[in-house]
Amino acid sequence: MATTLSTCCYIHYNSHKTTISAQKLKAINQNDKINNKNCIKRLQKRKLRTLAKPNNLSVSISLFRCVESGNLECALTLFEKMIIRTDPFVWNVIIRGLTDEGLFREAVDYYYRMQFEGVRGDSFTFPFVIKACGGLSLLMEGGKVHAKVTKIGLDVDVYVCNALIVMYAKLGLIECSEKIFEEMNVKDLVSWNSMISGYVSAGDGFSALTHFRKMLALGMKYDRFSIISGLGACSFENFLRSGKEIHCQIIRSGLGSDPMILTSLIDMYGKCGQVDYSESVFYRISGRNVIHVNAMIGAYVLNSKYNESLSCLEKMIRNDNIVPDTITLINLLPSCSKLGELKLGKSIHALAIRRGYCPHLVLETTLIDMYGSCQRVKEANLMFIRMKDRNLISWNAMISAYVQNGHGRVAFELFHDLLNEPFVPDEMTITSILPAYAEFALPKEGKQIHGYMTKLGLNSNSFVCNSLIYMYAKCGDLQGAKRTFDLKSSQRDIVSWNTLIMGYAIHGLGSISLRLFSRMLEEGVIPNGSTFVSLLSACSIAGLVEESWTFFNSMKKKYGIDPGIEHYGCIIDLLGRVGSLDQAKHLIDEMPLEPTARIWGSLLAASRHHRNIELAELAVHKISSLQHENTGSYVLLSNMYAEAGRWEDVERINYLMKKQGLERNVGWTRIESKGETCQFTNYDQSHAKIAIIYDALDIILTKIREVSNVDVSRFKPKDRRRQRENHPMFHSVRLAICFGLISSSVGNSILVRKNIRMCEDCHKAVKKISEITNREIVVGDTKIYHHFHNGHCSCGDYW
Repeated sequence: MATTLSTCCYIHYNSHKTTISAQKLKAINQNDKINNKNCIKRLQKRKLRTLAKPNNLSVSISLFRCVESGNLECALTLFEKMIIRTDPFVWNVIIRGLTDEGLFREAVDYYYRMQFEGVRGDSFTFPFVIKACGGLSLLMEGGKVHAKVTKIGLDVDVYVCNALIVMYAKLGLIECSEKIFEEMNVKDLVSWNSMISGYVSAGDGFSALTHFRKMLALGMKYDRFSIISGLGACSFENFLRSGKEIHCQIIRSGLGSDPMILTSLIDMYGKCGQVDYSESVFYRISGRNVIHVNAMIGAYVLNSKYNESLSCLEKMIRNDNIVPDTITLINLLPSCSKLGELKLGKSIHALAIRRGYCPHLVLETTLIDMYGSCQRVKEANLMFIRMKDRNLISWNAMISAYVQNGHGRVAFELFHDLLNEPFVPDEMTITSILPAYAEFALPKEGKQIHGYMTKLGLNSNSFVCNSLIYMYAKCGDLQGAKRTFDLKSSQRDIVSWNTLIMGYAIHGLGSISLRLFSRMLEEGVIPNGSTFVSLLSACSIAGLVEESWTFFNSMKKKYGIDPGIEHYGCIIDLLGRVGSLDQAKHLIDEMPLEPTARIWGSLLAASRHHRNIELAELAVHKISSLQHENTGSYVLLSNMYAEAGRWEDVERINYLMKKQGLERNVGWTRIESKGETCQFTNYDQSHAKIAIIYDALDIILTKIREVSNVDVSRFKPKDRRRQRENHPMFHSVRLAICFGLISSSVGNSILVRKNIRMCEDCHKAVKKISEITNREIVVGDTKIYHHFHNGHCSCGDYW
């Protein structure tokens, strides 16, 4: 009887939970009958010798039962009490139990301990040891086990080979999985499923579907795991037709009620852009659970149907009485980010805390992203600081939050902190930090980050290449942007073209932007909405009125692209440039889209340029109703009041800003000289050569007055104190230019970066400085690059 129980334990222990073959079972039973009497005699003798110690056979049975019931601690205690552990069975039970509980390191340790005690592993040992090596991502240890398997001749065992296929696929070595699979003499369903899922995990959906079809052609009967992997391949490759074929097979085979398969169907249709099909599957499920709802919400979010995702949650709670879980909240938070639903995002955060879902790495990282997108950097930073565990994605989310909200300097500091962590920056890290370099860096710093990316081997990534093009253009290095574009022809896509077109646009070189567009069409690249944003921006900045209207009108007629809010913003910029303020206001009133702060900002800029205070007041009112923290609009209106001598209105704007907790951005200008980056603020006194700089500025200002015979300042208030406070004579851009003049060789061009818009007085002054010094002076502000040469600016005096 005892021997029969032991045999049953072996059968239950089977790693794939399949019944043992009839032949093998018969052999075991015969062996049991032959040795039964001898076994009992040996046990009796052992019992007489060690009456106080547990019997190994009974302990083995108890050990197996403990593992089966999930009481691993009890099993380990019993294992350590065993006197004789020469039977591989007891080791296999322990290794299996540890592996099933995810204790991979302990499983591998017990395997080595088993070898040390002279117990030889068998076909039941190695599948779980191999699984543990895969779980720990231990390629070297996995290779050793593979070598051991080959040495003892178990490399032909189907279960061992299946485990090796899964391990190598998990470690990213799909070629090794392929080799093992192809060399297998016997392949079962698990072999095919392991290979198909391995391809999916490696991102090769095409090969996964090829093997799925080959499996069917060989007459293999698929199961739920085959179907789920096949649907995953369709999702990854966006193969809608193949997904529908698998759906038909699901219906024919009667697997249409399987909850995991239904979830995979919803996910597949959502990732293929067919939300209607996802809904059809979803609403036909009779007993919906939270997993189905999570898949449906995810499908809505993937297809930018954010309101529908929120409605799905509401219906889930109201109709199905389903409690949201962690995945539900993670799927919903992007909708809050895109819709700007900060209140709902905070509610989700509160729900996560109440239900004890936090700490949770993915959920907390998603919350950081949500707060960053909703312009709540403090909350995002607080979440980041309080996280017990952080991964690279968490760091990337926090860096991106700072960059999105204009805190480039803090993003730089956080990026440098990341370099001291045990994480290696990836392409998402670089694409997150590069916009900060684009906004604040100078060419030298841009080249440094480019060199660092090359060292990491990330410069071949298309997203990184496009970010590099943008960064170089925004750093003032158009040649660097063009060089990167030309060198990366294999990674070049529509985003690359759009970025370079925009790069030339912000430098006022609209004609080159238009030539690039023509070249893009010649190469067969189809323009998208972003292409026309770049083109219209180029036309607006360069003052190409007719071309701008031509492109705007061709969007819908020729390419079927509906003009978006950014396209209307470019046209309003253009109308403001030519002084058609009434037409711009009429276009805003008649446009089919709700005007945003960006639209009213364009009207405000035009009103400032043409001294229309009434229209500027309207624009500021609209902006403040849409964005409560838009400091720039108040500052611009305050400057217009100051120029007009309306000091009471200036005081009113200052009081309003103070009441709302808004502070003026501190203006600074940066310049590189002889490998050194210097930063100046208005009326700066901190630089080591500040006395020489002010002396040079005095000479230049005197020279300007001699040439122009006018005062470059337009401020004429009655109050002389206010005149001194608002005088632009010692603004940071002038100090930086003077430093550049005295620090560089005669005739060299000067490049400076400014963190806010350059004022009109400084613009006029720099034009004169370029004329009297016979130098090209390039000033990059928050909107465009001004190229000053011989008293002229590339912006055409409109910016």
